[in-house]
Amino acid sequence: MYLNVHSSYSLRYGTIDLDVLIEEARKLGISEIVLTDINNSSASMDFILKARVAGIRALVGIEFRKEDRLLYIGIARNRKGMKELNDFLTYHQLCDLVLPERAPVFEQAYVIYPFKAVSFMLAEHEYVGVRPQDINQLFRLDMALIQRKLVALYSVTFQDKKHYRLHQYLRAIDQNTLLTKVNEIAICQETESLRPLEELQRLYSGYEYLLDNAHQLLANCSTDDYHFGRLNKQTFTDSKANDAILLEKLTLAGMHDRYGSGNMQAKQKIEAELAVVKQMDFCAYFLITWDVINYSRSRGFYHVGRGSGANSTVAYCLGITDVDPIALDLYFERFLNSKRSSPPDFDIDYSWHQREEIQAYLLKRYGIAYTGLLGTISTFKGRSVIREIGKVLGLPKSEIDSFTDPTQDAVNQDNPTFRKIMAVYELMDGMPNQRSIHAGGVLVSEEPITFYTALDLPPKAMPTVQWDMYAAEAIGLDKFDILSQRGIGHIKEAVELIRQNKGKSVDIHAVKSFLIDEQINRRLGASDSIGCFYIESPAMRQLLQKLQCRDYLTLVAASSIIRPGVASSGMMRNYIYYFHHPDEVIYLHPVMKEQLKETYGVMVYQEDVIKVCYHYAGLDLADADVLRRAMSGKYRSRDAFQKLIDKFFLSAKTIGRDEATTEEVWRQISSFAGYSFSKAHSASFAIESYQSLYLKTYFPQEFMVAVLNNYGGFYARWLYVHELKKTGATVHLPCVNNSEEKVTINGRDVYLGLIGIQGLNEDFIKLIPCERVTNGPFQDLTDFIRRTDIGLEQLAILIKVGALRITGRTKKELLWDSHLYMGGSVKPKRDKELFAIVNKQYTMPVLPDERLEDAYQELDLLGYPLTLTMFDMLKTSYRGDVMAKDLLTHVDQTVKMVGLYVCEKTVRMKNQKKMWFGTFLDVHGNFFDTTHFPGRTPIYPFRGHGCYLLLGKVVEDFGVPSIEVEKFAKLPIQDNPILG
Repeated sequence: MYLNVHSSYSLRYGTIDLDVLIEEARKLGISEIVLTDINNSSASMDFILKARVAGIRALVGIEFRKEDRLLYIGIARNRKGMKELNDFLTYHQLCDLVLPERAPVFEQAYVIYPFKAVSFMLAEHEYVGVRPQDINQLFRLDMALIQRKLVALYSVTFQDKKHYRLHQYLRAIDQNTLLTKVNEIAICQETESLRPLEELQRLYSGYEYLLDNAHQLLANCSTDDYHFGRLNKQTFTDSKANDAILLEKLTLAGMHDRYGSGNMQAKQKIEAELAVVKQMDFCAYFLITWDVINYSRSRGFYHVGRGSGANSTVAYCLGITDVDPIALDLYFERFLNSKRSSPPDFDIDYSWHQREEIQAYLLKRYGIAYTGLLGTISTFKGRSVIREIGKVLGLPKSEIDSFTDPTQDAVNQDNPTFRKIMAVYELMDGMPNQRSIHAGGVLVSEEPITFYTALDLPPKAMPTVQWDMYAAEAIGLDKFDILSQRGIGHIKEAVELIRQNKGKSVDIHAVKSFLIDEQINRRLGASDSIGCFYIESPAMRQLLQKLQCRDYLTLVAASSIIRPGVASSGMMRNYIYYFHHPDEVIYLHPVMKEQLKETYGVMVYQEDVIKVCYHYAGLDLADADVLRRAMSGKYRSRDAFQKLIDKFFLSAKTIGRDEATTEEVWRQISSFAGYSFSKAHSASFAIESYQSLYLKTYFPQEFMVAVLNNYGGFYARWLYVHELKKTGATVHLPCVNNSEEKVTINGRDVYLGLIGIQGLNEDFIKLIPCERVTNGPFQDLTDFIRRTDIGLEQLAILIKVGALRITGRTKKELLWDSHLYMGGSVKPKRDKELFAIVNKQYTMPVLPDERLEDAYQELDLLGYPLTLTMFDMLKTSYRGDVMAKDLLTHVDQTVKMVGLYVCEKTVRMKNQKKMWFGTFLDVHGNFFDTTHFPGRTPIYPFRGHGCYLLLGKVVEDFGVPSIEVEKFAKLPIQDNPILG
């Protein structure tokens, strides 16, 4: 008779994990439970699945609260009743409405009001809950009238006393207050733990009818009508048969475009894939994805189809992906096979500002009742939990900081406050904290989605389910991943700018010609890739240089081995070495040579695991993929996993493989699989990298403008401006008569956008270009002030950044003029003038602008100087003894260099000490990299943007130099003349 049970998904309130709840109930002999989390149904479906396995009768509902006050509890009689509860909550969430004091009339759900809260006649489906502490109030009531409407209401919120204390901490965190100041109404009763039924009967002794009524109520409830499986939209057309016909027709048409009509290898592979797609009932999933791609192309959007879906030749022919699985020997089974227990999905990337339109299209196309964005549940994790606990205890920031520093743990062990915090931390770490939104998942259901969840309305203003991808996967809802990345924005805008500025149309999908272009591959090998997707970071540029990467397949491998797991396992270094010394590779077996020759015997991809299991051990491809997933930690049954391992060895033995060799093959597979990366992913990344490289090679100015307008990439904005200037473009400061909101290009002239001016109000960023289009260029300062109604503070920003140089007057003169015109007021007079009054002219002293002063103002308002470089601003004329291009001639020598700071990466070593990797530019604009070991540099070595003097030893790794820094200091710049 547990009608009101909270799990830890009653966020920052309940403490009980679902698994713990079910196990405790099983131990106590409790056969049925109603899960009623507060204002959400996040855990309801997962609870039903888990309780069924444990043999517990799972019932579900929702507890509705207004702030901290209980309004009523809804308990579903069946799945239709749960839909009613979800619909009710969803309506109020999506419309941002306060929950009413009385629940609506539910046809298939019961409502239980708290005792004393009822001042109206109860409907047939409505009851009053009596808690143990309410029993002594019953003697005042006429039982004859209401007895059948009273039910025992025993709430469950926590496991034991220490979790009750955890509950109090959670409430304090939720209310953002001190533990001692939490409102009493916000905290549950100290008795709200799961107890044996015998104790419940003792608590309600003498009032057994309350338990009987509760039992009768629950007897009318069931979740047996919830059947989980394939819950996605079942058809794209009017039937599954027509779906299959349409999918085959579209695929064959695409095959003609991709491979030509006579390619028998492609035809056979497509037929085999289509057979599996039909068998797995995935036709509608493919067609819905194709429809999304079709729509986005009609809107002129550019997409990248990546992920395991790129293993599918059908997807390639449908235009979902541009990766050719046949050319790359990719296995379809990595995406979909008859033994795959979890659903696959397509990852479709769009430009960051176009993704939401695609998601909205899905919601509109298939109906808002049947679609929703995928949610996610963020948890309390890491040292941030300690900070939260410290705040509610009222500790000073300095003490909290010392507790969050892992290097201080040994010292803090003697501190009782630290031990107290760590005890709470152990309980709280990993608990659900808040609901959020998945990076891009969209669900399309066959039935209204509120059968399974209520919906939230996060900032995106699109309905979002209240559970995450794991819950969706468990009940059988396959997500469509509509993702975004700025790299696509770079490419899309660059193509448009080329059309506008050069009058040329670029087919960015003509990837095959890019892959064999000598100029592009030469640029790739030189790692001249700033702004290019996935290959611009310091680590990736170093890797490209070490590999002397000049072809697509090597880039595909590089995109995989750069991943943290592969790199830290030593496999990256092995690959680079064998890349340069292929004759030294020793293969375990001829099959390993045959299958891994492309990667010099090193397993680089997830597909390599499938290859070896299939070709060496003789497993079928479906089993090989299941084994691959299991070793990546994506297989839940340990027993089933062991059976697959046994099958691997038995199958290898059956086909005559040597036992010792098989042991070593297995050792290599098992040590690698957890770090592996999909070749299809890498191939997709590499395709996009080549598209970026093509644009950077042949249209560098338009490409770099597009990078700036899509908020850059790995580096700070100034570096992309620097890269733009290297292309030969003339980069102008913002100008009220030439600049738009974003950066613009006309021929070789590039004007920085108004949006990049720090402190400039968004209203003026939009108004200035709009006013110029409507009424023509601004004539002078007076004309500009009158037409924009700008205030003195905002006007000063534009003057100081040089945006009013069209007047022909210096900045100092303009500042003087603006003060004279406004008469000392912050805002100009808004009175309309019958006639334009000519301002009085004053004779002023000559007030020239100084380049150093200009540079300081640009540094302040743009974040970087354009008039001068940071090297020009230095007090010293020294620029270093050695330049970046000459470092290889100084290996093992100590050199002194001056470098402009680009970026840094901090790495924590095994002993918890920090080391750093830095990237700098020399005075000629060439990159060099540094390593800063602990003990050789200050505690905080980097002091932000500027030039540094570095002393260190030149080292070399596979032909790539770097500096091991011994001494390091930031160089001072000249004093600001305006302050002098």
